[in-house]
Amino acid sequence: MSPRAEAAAGAGGRRQRTEQSEQTRMLMLAAAERLFAEHGVQAVSNRQIGEAAGQGNNAAVAYHFGTKTDLVRAIIRRHSVRTERIRRRLLVAHSGSRELRDWVACVVLPITEHLTALGHPSWYARFSAQLITEPGLLEVAAEEFQDATGLLTVMDGLQRCLPELPEDVRHERIHMAHTLLVHFCAQRERDPAPAWDAVAAGLIDAIVGLFMAPVT
Repeated sequence: MSPRAEAAAGAGGRRQRTEQSEQTRMLMLAAAERLFAEHGVQAVSNRQIGEAAGQGNNAAVAYHFGTKTDLVRAIIRRHSVRTERIRRRLLVAHSGSRELRDWVACVVLPITEHLTALGHPSWYARFSAQLITEPGLLEVAAEEFQDATGLLTVMDGLQRCLPELPEDVRHERIHMAHTLLVHFCAQRERDPAPAWDAVAAGLIDAIVGLFMAPVT
């Protein structure tokens, strides 16, 4: 075999190994997301994730991702890239709006549209619900979203529509709205055929009402 042929064969082998490694990585991401959603992050071992992904090596998860926290971060990033893309599209449509409903839509629709695109079954909403019930995982998620400029812009636009709310009440209701969004989507994700358009409409109505409710 000529040096050129050997080099080409070597490059082809490296590409194949890279493709196989990426395929294995994606299988483990999907398996981990499902198991975390169904059983909770702390209850699932790396061995269980590897077995669910068809990997006999117990060290496969650590090899591809590192720690369990790193694996959680990878799942978050996998979805945040797609939701941020939807969010940026909505920002183009609603930039400069002074309507609260427009900004609430920019909060809700990136999630429900992404869940629509994932098809059925999906586990992203239930995985997200696990994150907000565990303080340590919530901190990890917050770190991952701190540079999401689209999300930060949405939150600024939302808060500009609520000048009459005291700051502490405003932040409390934002937390309430986030909890409602995540847990209601997690509940609906279990349905045999989630109607995400209807879920989005109901959530937008409810969250607008939450922000507009009187302060006692």
